[in-house]
Amino acid sequence: MSPIRAPRARSRQSGAAAIEFALVASIFFMLLIGIAEFSRVLFYWNTAGEATRLGARIAVVCDVTDTAIKDRMTLLMPLLQASNIQVAYEPSGCDADAGTARNSCRSVTVSVANVTVKTLIPVVPITVSLPPFTTTLPRESLDSSTGGNICN
Repeated sequence: MSPIRAPRARSRQSGAAAIEFALVASIFFMLLIGIAEFSRVLFYWNTAGEATRLGARIAVVCDVTDTAIKDRMTLLMPLLQASNIQVAYEPSGCDADAGTARNSCRSVTVSVANVTVKTLIPVVPITVSLPPFTTTLPRESLDSSTGGNICN
């Protein structure tokens, strides 16, 4: 009689392993995707800081306009838009005269603000706002360099 009971008990348990796997796997894959998305947000965080450094470096070395600086920064980080980037010269207004071409400027400050990253987490999509980044560099050539890898 006991051999007859075993198949009936087994039939009540069929599929239990599949359901348990589905529950555990969904939590595991959600966690795995969350870790990957957190890594992507940190990548953008780091890239935004690097973009401000690149923009400031281009501003102090090359004879280029603010538009060219913003274009190079958005090439490095396509998530950036020109409206997120500010380029300011010290003293204020030293870059206004095209004839002097920033000869009297002492430093440049490039900042990035209001950048958001949308995560791709399936059940809980989150929008993360990156903190503002600012880089200030003293004047080097500011108007004399027109070539080289950094200026092109």
